[in-house]
Amino acid sequence: MRFTSVRFDRFRNISNSSVSVDAKQVMLIGPNGQGKTNFIEALYTLCYGSSFKAVNSREMIRHGEKDFSLSATLKNDEGFDQTIEYRFFDGKRSMSIDGREVRDRKELIYNVPCIVFSHDDISFVRGEPEFRRRFFDQTMSMYNPLFFDDMRRYKAILKQRNAAIKDERTDLIPIYDGQLARYGIEIQRERIKAVYEFNKIFPRMYGQVSCTGTEISIEYVPSWGDCATVQDVEEKLARTLQRDIKLQTTASGVHRDRFVVVDENGPFTLSGSTGQLRLASLIFRMAQTSFYRMKTGKEPVLLVDDVLLELDVKRRGAFLEMMEGYSQAFFTFLPEERYFSALADDDCLIYDVDDGRLSVHEG
Repeated sequence: MRFTSVRFDRFRNISNSSVSVDAKQVMLIGPNGQGKTNFIEALYTLCYGSSFKAVNSREMIRHGEKDFSLSATLKNDEGFDQTIEYRFFDGKRSMSIDGREVRDRKELIYNVPCIVFSHDDISFVRGEPEFRRRFFDQTMSMYNPLFFDDMRRYKAILKQRNAAIKDERTDLIPIYDGQLARYGIEIQRERIKAVYEFNKIFPRMYGQVSCTGTEISIEYVPSWGDCATVQDVEEKLARTLQRDIKLQTTASGVHRDRFVVVDENGPFTLSGSTGQLRLASLIFRMAQTSFYRMKTGKEPVLLVDDVLLELDVKRRGAFLEMMEGYSQAFFTFLPEERYFSALADDDCLIYDVDDGRLSVHEG
């Protein structure tokens, strides 16, 4: 699967245009603030129906406008063309694939597998636990529709249980406890397996690029770590109900699980330098790419947004050598990052980006 063209209409600062991207590598060169990241954001939005930057669609409208649209043509793995469209009009968003309206975002997840590398990824290493939970949930949802469904159901039941606690409807709690336990224990089991398999990839990649002897891995700490069955969870929730009532929320469950990056000294956030933490965040995404390919046999689209500049020459080279196994990759670079020319192969398009306008790079 790869994009062949993208159409922009009133999207951020990108000029209304249709841009050919029919190449395995597409590189966007330009100073900060010219629209490179906006281009990457548009592709991500077409893949998942939401932005990795904006909280809501309204933020993506060009200043002074009231709506916007994006569309793209793709060539799927069978060689057939496909059209995706995203529209935000009259305060509502809509998406379609080949003219058919997409009613459930789940359809998008398995349509164009896409992985974005961005500066915000450092939150996977030094941010709050919710960022690592979100990373692993996203990683697992990309290849496991049953996990995706279980997470949806768990979140819906959790919301209902919390509402019952606040409304003092304790008669409903046992019903919600059984459902929460059923889906939660399955999510916990799947997370245990995923972290075990992820740790076969992540430490090796970090060691290969960091060029150090530091060994890091992911430690999974389940909130229900003392529970192995649905009955165990139900009993735990019953024992801690008074605490939940006092706190006005469900204080235990897979929504409280922790994924901790550790090295031989303990939590990596305490021993790693800023550069090491930044590198680890890049390896999170690279391992995600490899993990997805291992699970599905398919190659994702990569969106690499200005994340290589902070690596020194040696580590950058090691990282780029490892970057393979993708169907298509989009890179953003500053003009002074001249190494982009060495990265490009024969199947490559290079654009200069200036004030939202793209032109073919010369030289």
